[in-house]
Parts: sequence; C-alpha cells; structure tokens
Amino acid sequence: MLGRANAWGPLREVLNGLNVNDAVDLARRGRRAREIVYGAGLPDVLRREILGAYADLREECSPDVSLAVRSSTTAEDLPTASFARQQDSFLNVHGEEKLLDACRRCFASLFTDRAIHYRADNGFDHFKVALSIGVQKMVRSDLSSSGVMFTLDTESGFRDVVLITGSYGLGGNVVQGAVEPDELIVFKPTFAKAHRAVLRRALGSKKIKMVCAEGGTREATRNVPTPQADRERFCLSDEDAVVLADYAIKSSDTTASVPASLCR
Repeated sequence: MLGRANAWGPLREVLNGLNVNDAVDLARRGRRAREIVYGAGLPDVLRREILGAYADLREECSPDVSLAVRSSTTAEDLPTASFARQQDSFLNVHGEEKLLDACRRCFASLFTDRAIHYRADNGFDHFKVALSIGVQKMVRSDLSSSGVMFTLDTESGFRDVVLITGSYGLGGNVVQGAVEPDELIVFKPTFAKAHRAVLRRALGSKKIKMVCAEGGTREATRNVPTPQADRERFCLSDEDAVVLADYAIKSSDTTASVPASLCR
C-alpha cells in the first residue's frame, strides 16, 4: 500500500529526529504521519477483496448489517509491552464507502500520538510493527449491555473466580474505563460441583452508555446519559452471569482473560 503510493520516504522523513517528549512536535508529526498513510489509499486488489467479503456478509446476514472494523497490531500483547487500544476501531459501519474509509483510518491509526510515544519509550521500530484489520458483524449491544469477562480476579490474581464487568450500551466505555461498570463474581470450585451462583456483586454507577448514531465513520456512535432506573439495577441477571461464566471456564485454562459480549 505505502510502496505503491511512494509513501515510505515521506513517512520516514516526518518521523526522523522526533522528540516524543515535545508534545507539540509529536502532535504535529503524528497528524502528518496519519495523513500520509490515509492518503496512500487502498490497492485495487485489496479493495476488491474487502468489498467481496462484505457482499458475502450482507448476503449471509442482511443488506443493512452493522459492522465492527477493528485494528490489531503484530505487537498487541507481549510479555513486556501491550499496545491494546492504541490504534483505532470503528463501530456501526454501514455501506461500501464507509467500510473502506474505516479501513484506511485503521491503517493510519498505527501512527496515533500515543502509539508513536509508546513505541519510542519501549524501543520498537516504527516501521517494523504491522497492523491488520478485522471486519465483523457487530453485536448490537447498544440495545442491551456489554462488557469484559476475566477468568481470574484482575486485582489480586486469584484464579478461582470468573470476574464479569458490564455496563449498558456498546463495550467501548467499559474497555476505556469511561464508566464504573457492574461487577459480578462466580466462584469456580463450587461452579464445578453444580452450585452455580454469583458469589459477589457490586453495582456500578454506569452514568453513560454508548449507542449507535447516524453520521460519518467517526460519528457512528455517541454517548448518552443512562436512565436513572437502569443505573440503579444490574445490567445483566445472575442467570446471564452463570451462563457467561460457563463459557469462560470451558474456553480457558484459567490463565488468560476472555473478552465477552454480555448482550442478551
């Protein structure tokens, strides 16, 4: 992509001599780097592959299927570094042009200010970290709830529990720490003996929820206040939590975290 557009030279030049501790210079160079990658466009063969797969998905699901277009880098989760959430992802994407636009923005987000700074701090070559894009049918959790599930207690490392965190709306706010989510804990040893109950629960404030919206690629979601009645109740039932815990236990060796949609 960059080679076809003769963009490697300008991209290297814009990052040459960068002092990441100069916030103004970092913002200027980062913005220019993203412009170069976005402006390189997509090769025709890649456009055809993307649109062909999109046509297949629309035929399988529905012509108006909502898409999640997600970035994933080659250095996403390493023993000594984590690049999670440093690149952009887009939700509620509809139509060929918006899908292609979202893909170009994902590629460009390899050079967000945060990602550039993090790579410099950890000794990663800016030009040896690659990015792929996953395009998926989006779960409409804006109509219900979503969250993250772990097969251990993330605070203590205790491995005998499944920890479920959730809030109303799309899951971005939970992942980004923008809301205080509900927490439900299921105890694995008793679960294995058919005593399947929530051991502990904590009601989160859940002040806002992310919902789908109309607009361009970057305006396809928005945050709205969560109704008070919803804030005062859990976003999923104990029965939901038990089902999710069963999924986590079956799919994990109790050492890894498992992201999960809590959409009902």
